[in-house]
Formats: sequence, C-alpha cells, structure tokens
Amino acid sequence: MTTRVMVVEDDVAIRDMLSFSLRHSGFDCEAVGDAETGLEQLKKVQPDIILLDWMLPGIDGIEFIRRLRSNEYYAAIPVIMLTAKGESEDMVKGLSVGADDYVNKPFSPAELTARLKAVLRRCRLPEAEDSQAIQFDDLKIDTKSHRVTIADNRVDLGPTEFRLLHFFMKNPERAYSRGQLLDHVWGDTVYIEERTVDVHIRRLRKALEPTSHDHLVQTVRGVGYRFAAD
Repeated sequence: MTTRVMVVEDDVAIRDMLSFSLRHSGFDCEAVGDAETGLEQLKKVQPDIILLDWMLPGIDGIEFIRRLRSNEYYAAIPVIMLTAKGESEDMVKGLSVGADDYVNKPFSPAELTARLKAVLRRCRLPEAEDSQAIQFDDLKIDTKSHRVTIADNRVDLGPTEFRLLHFFMKNPERAYSRGQLLDHVWGDTVYIEERTVDVHIRRLRKALEPTSHDHLVQTVRGVGYRFAAD
C-alpha cells in the first residue's frame, strides 16, 4: 500500500519540488499552500504523515499542529516540521506542541525522504503488538485502536508520546537513559538529539496531568526516566 503524504507549504517552488521528489520516491503526495486548506483536505483524505511548513499565511504551523492533536480522528498522524528557523528554542517549541521531527531549510530531498521514513517506522507499532492492550490501574493503552484511556476517558496523545507511553507500560519499574529511550522508542534514526526525549517526556506528563497520572513518569537523577507507581 502506497504511503500518503500531505505537504503544507506556501512556497510554490518548494511545494513543487517536494511533490516531485516524493512521487519519484514512490509516495502518494497531496500538496496544499496553506493550513486552512490542509485542515479541509484532512476531512476528505487522511494522510499517513504530514510535512508542515512552520511559517504559513493565516494559521501557522504551530496552530495547525495544535488543532491536529486536539482532534480525535487526526491526532495520531505524525508531523515533520519544515523550518528555516535554526535556533534551539524554535525546535523545542515545535516538538512541544506535537511535531514528531523537524527539518531545517535548506534540505536535500534524500535527507527529507530518510527522515520521513524514519518517523513512519517509529510511529508504527509492530504488527505482532496490534492486538495488545496494556492496563496500569485505570490507565489503559490499546495499540489496535491507538487509544489511551484513563477510567474510560480518552487521553489525547501524539504518535511519539503514544509510542513512548507504550514502551514505558511494557517495561515498568525499570530506569532508562535518554540514549536507551532513543534506541527503543525512536529506533535506528541518527537524527534525533537526546534533549528531544525531554521534550516528549514533558508532553506525555502534560497529557497525564489532568488526572494526576503524570507522577507515573518519573525522573531518575543521573540516569533518565522510568514508569512506576511509587
């Protein structure tokens, strides 16, 4: 089955280059020039992944992701942000609102394709785990429906936070370093920095905070993180 990519990019030259490159690499590509059109297209055809420009007319990339992550039907779609902003605080902001990766402009089509495939790999749980549901008290994660619930109430998580929680719940009480979490959760991509783990830990805790389950994701000083009741 062909992977469907949505490109949201207002620069016509970059949009056309991305469309050509992605189709040449075997992807099915839907390209739009602004966030409003992108949100409308999601109602018609749901992509497997979104390449999203940071600076867009009208609704910007950050607001686009916020709306995506708050929608039950679109929340699980991974997003790679395309940005000319190179400062670390901008990268952290993009990841903090729910982006799964980012690529700084200018970039080569080969680099972008590699990043895209890496994000898709780590956001897709193995087939053998598709039927599994794991429960920890009233916190439940179901990999088949890609849902997280607490006392039967839905919790909104982006795909990276979902995979991170899934790994933690499969391996409770054990401390993992940031490097180990990168290996297990992010997989074999070489592009992710260790501080990215901290950003997604904060997002996961924020999602669990309203029900006071954020304490389950614990910081282990000098080591990293663990998932535990105490």
